[in-house]
Amino acid sequence: MDFDEARAVFCQPRTGPVAAPTAAPTPARRLRDAVEPLAMVTVWSGPAADASAAAGLDFLGGYVGGRASVLGDVDGAVVAAAFAVFEPDLVGGLWDQARASCPVAELRALRERAGTEALRTVLADVDEAEIDTVVTALRAGLDTADPMGRPLFAGMSRMPWPAAPHGRLWHAVTLLREHRGDSHVAACVAAGLDGIEANILTELRVGFALLEYTSTRGWSAEVMDAAIARLRGRGLLEGDALSAAGRRVRDGVEDATDRAQQSVVDALGDGLDRTVATLGAWAEPVLAHGWFPPDPYKRAAG
Repeated sequence: MDFDEARAVFCQPRTGPVAAPTAAPTPARRLRDAVEPLAMVTVWSGPAADASAAAGLDFLGGYVGGRASVLGDVDGAVVAAAFAVFEPDLVGGLWDQARASCPVAELRALRERAGTEALRTVLADVDEAEIDTVVTALRAGLDTADPMGRPLFAGMSRMPWPAAPHGRLWHAVTLLREHRGDSHVAACVAAGLDGIEANILTELRVGFALLEYTSTRGWSAEVMDAAIARLRGRGLLEGDALSAAGRRVRDGVEDATDRAQQSVVDALGDGLDRTVATLGAWAEPVLAHGWFPPDPYKRAAG
């Protein structure tokens, strides 16, 4: 899948009504939703497309190769375990393709350059001193973040901070995203969910139709049908919707994920609202450039 094909599939506005969230977002969730488009410029942006082309990779290869590069030259099964909610053979194969096309160190460098260039483009009117102020606040939170059981965050945290302000911003928001993502995977495991079951509960909680989101993660129809049957058998689905028990399980996963980031929220303190508002405002030109999917469900699902 090339970048134009990916954008044609994923970067379309949602038609029809959008369901309101079932609960007010927590501080940790508001921080996550603000940083999501900024961190993901290394997936959707023009500079990301250029970086993937330089590595001889298409859209999916560039995504897996760039994001997994912080893990080092590991086996594809390790990458699939860290990515969690994607079909494992798909992720492992894409990682093998990326490693064969480009050295891991260069995959890292290309990703950082793409993130820096993309944010420099969309934030051209923002004073670099303001960017540094936000990065300083985020780093204070990140200094409290525990790497235990968080492979993508731990790998990313060992990468040197970029010299350019826009690069430092990308680095900070990506660390935040990976810390929450790893924490979310751990919460799903603790709740007794596998990757495809976690996908299904998330899509239904967010507002997607059953399998609308899960089917984009490489799973076969047979595997998805079997997962639906398991969830129904455990009383977590009623027909094609979450049951009351299913909602409690998925809400519990969300609560555990939020708790895992409480030290970051506490470190931001009284500045959290200001930081979230600034990051949210900076995310808007990312969407205006077409460098992140405009569908609110996609943003919420991550």
